[in-house]
Amino acid sequence: MTSPGRYHLLLSSDGRPMMHGWWGSEATARRKLIRWIGERGSLPGARITLTDEGTGTVLTTWPE
Repeated sequence: MTSPGRYHLLLSSDGRPMMHGWWGSEATARRKLIRWIGERGSLPGARITLTDEGTGTVLTTWPE
């Protein structure tokens, strides 16, 4: 079984997980973050978090 990727995006709406994505490249994950904001940022209570699963560090959240 292969690893899903180091960089994890989580989209939640009103505190409920709605969508996940994992990428091996931080640059790719950040591009996806921008795309998700444009496509899904209008969901009620939308929050998107980018985490480095290798270190456990939250790299960014939207909205801040």
